[in-house]
Order: sequence, then C-alpha cells, then structure tokens
Amino acid sequence: FLIFGFIAIFLFISIGALMTSKPVGKNERVYNIVKEFSPYYIDKRFGGLTIRSKIDKEFKQKPDNTQFFRLLESLEQAWGIKHLSIKDNTLSITDINNTVVKTIQLNNEDELSFVKTYYGVK
Repeated sequence: FLIFGFIAIFLFISIGALMTSKPVGKNERVYNIVKEFSPYYIDKRFGGLTIRSKIDKEFKQKPDNTQFFRLLESLEQAWGIKHLSIKDNTLSITDINNTVVKTIQLNNEDELSFVKTYYGVK
C-alpha cells in the first residue's frame, strides 16, 4: 500500500503543478493583433524560455516553468492598462507617446470580455 500512496501523492503534486503553470485561455484574433504592439515576447532558445522586451534590450526575465506564463500575463496586463482603451466596442492601441497606432473593432462579447479580463482594461 505504501507504493500506491507514493504514486497517488506524486500524481496529486504533478497535476497541481500542471494546473498552476497552465496559461490562461486567450481570444486568438484579438491577442494576435495586440501581441504585435506589445513590447514583450518569448525568446525560445535551447536553454529554455525567456521573456524579452522589444523596447529595452537589457530586459530579460527567466522565471521557472511554473511561473513563466503568470509572469508574462502580468507584464502584458501592466502594459495593457497603460496602452489599451475601449470605446464603443473599439479597442485602441497606443504607443509610448500616447498616439493611437491601431484600432480594432471588437465583434462580440467574448472579445470584449477577453480584453477586460486579460489586459485589465476598463
């Protein structure tokens, strides 16, 4: 019975780690458009995944695997609060100088809900 107990504990811990490291679901259409203007990107190398910035070449975050997507989401949310705004189901993306670089028409409630929850836009 001892071996079955160890297997059960191992499975419980593994499933828990998998659930906490899993990224949040995203609306593909909106996320892919906004991602072009986000300063953060994933650098995939042989040594693992790293979060880099397009603006600051010195910026490099290399969290462990369980925290990787949470950190990326928090960085994107902090950027989104400053550079995204919604007015009449239209999402506006601004640059560093607060000039609008792109507007996106949000087609349904799912896209609007995604922008509000993922990026924290009010």
